[in-house]
Amino acid sequence: MNPTELKSTISSGLLSFPVTDFDAAGDFDPAGYAGRLEWLTPYGATALFAAGGTGEFFSLTRSEYSSIIKTAADTCRGKVPIIAGAGGPTRAAIEFAQEAERQGADGILLLPHYLTQAPQSGLAAHISAVCAATKLGVIVYNRGVCRLNATTLAELTDRCPNLIGFKDGIGEIELMVSIRQKLGDRVSYLGGLPTAEIYAAPYKALGVPVYSSAVFNFIPKTAMEFYHAVAADDTATQRQLFDQFFLPLVALRNRCAGYAVSMVKAGAKLVGKGAGPVRPPLVDLNSDEEKTLEGLINALGPQ
Repeated sequence: MNPTELKSTISSGLLSFPVTDFDAAGDFDPAGYAGRLEWLTPYGATALFAAGGTGEFFSLTRSEYSSIIKTAADTCRGKVPIIAGAGGPTRAAIEFAQEAERQGADGILLLPHYLTQAPQSGLAAHISAVCAATKLGVIVYNRGVCRLNATTLAELTDRCPNLIGFKDGIGEIELMVSIRQKLGDRVSYLGGLPTAEIYAAPYKALGVPVYSSAVFNFIPKTAMEFYHAVAADDTATQRQLFDQFFLPLVALRNRCAGYAVSMVKAGAKLVGKGAGPVRPPLVDLNSDEEKTLEGLINALGPQ
């Protein structure tokens, strides 16, 4: 898929980050991961992110990363595009992006660089270097230490023709409006805040109709139902699902740092699609928290 095709593809529909399967020894489980992708694909996500944030990119070795992207690309080829996470220091991010291209990914989600704070010129140099290193379309994730302003992003799209997407994980309305106004349709816009359903309708009003759903990992039917409710401005369904599921889920997520990932893996286990534990520095939900999550899932009915 060339960058223009990817930009068109991700401009509508629901996206998701499959969790990464680990076996009892904590190693990557390719068979389990392939089975997970085969289960999720028919539900209708527009694209899937392999080795993204919910896929615990930050915990993966280089060889694991290669296997994960290859498994995802091979499993989903001809069915749903695979966008590979890539991040870390510039040279490492370049290596990840190039490996994803070799293994058959359709695009790159450029996750934030490592801890160091950087000026806009440094962020631009980092992103430009990654874009220049691959032919794939690149989506930049505005989150954490990677906080682009509208002027920098516009300059980057002039400089990097394969920078085709902007994913916002900051949630600052003034910044998002300024970016949307300055860039227009030069990039596709994706909502990327944790539990993105909470922000889906306000972001749609800002001109960001697409978001990535983590709960698609364990309640794919409900995730799609909520997305369609947002697309149709069905506020009654949105409010019902907020009260029934999403707001209690956010309360659970907020109990512990890192639970945005941990509760997704717990949910997958509770619906019979376990992917093993999270890796340090994340921690798994305790038994009482799992029971709370199980009650929320069961109340939604079959998926």
